[in-house]
Amino acid sequence: MTPPADSHCPLAGARSYADSTPPDSRDCERERVAPAPSLDPRGCERERVARNRPRGHLPRLAPEFYRGRAFVHWTLTIEDRATGWLTESFHQDWQICLLHASARYHLACPAYVLMPDHLHLVWLGFREDSNQLPAIEFLRNHLRSALLPAIWQRQAHDHVLNDQERNHDALANTMQYILENPVRGGLVRSFDEYPYLDCCVPGYPDLDVCAADYWELFWRIYSRIAARKSHSLTLAAT
Repeated sequence: MTPPADSHCPLAGARSYADSTPPDSRDCERERVAPAPSLDPRGCERERVARNRPRGHLPRLAPEFYRGRAFVHWTLTIEDRATGWLTESFHQDWQICLLHASARYHLACPAYVLMPDHLHLVWLGFREDSNQLPAIEFLRNHLRSALLPAIWQRQAHDHVLNDQERNHDALANTMQYILENPVRGGLVRSFDEYPYLDCCVPGYPDLDVCAADYWELFWRIYSRIAARKSHSLTLAAT
């Protein structure tokens, strides 16, 4: 069953970067792609933003694409692909900041993985006032000191999932691909051996992204939270 749609989350196609090697903003700036005609509102928005964005900035969709029940895959790259910052101490700081950001902006993170020179996370909004743009900046800002002497690349990269990618099976496959990054990178033989991956759903500390029944349990929790929050907002508006 597909999560309920939201008027604040336009659904359409966009380029995916769920890979072990994330894009570099400077590489993206050098890349010139001729805009193709599209009936896709998100594709058209990408083209418009790409034409008007300041030099050196990655294209970003309009803010409404990141609000409400948007599903977004975020890639946070370290400047100059610096390494040496990924430790158990940083992971603990990451978990704390991710929990605060998720709770503050009404988001659930079904999976994240911290690689030696970049990070992947996916956030799902579960109410109309969920907002991922300030959430990602909150996360980056509160982790700057923990990351030192490394620093973030200028911008986080995003991929807003389209209608087909939001399907439960498709999303589970995307999440598994992200979680397999350490395997493809030669760091472990199986993703469940890697210490720097997990999930984050506020109020559910025992969720285990490596458990066999994880996705069934996650969707049950997400649907329950989304339904409860929608009911609360409806009552508040009456």
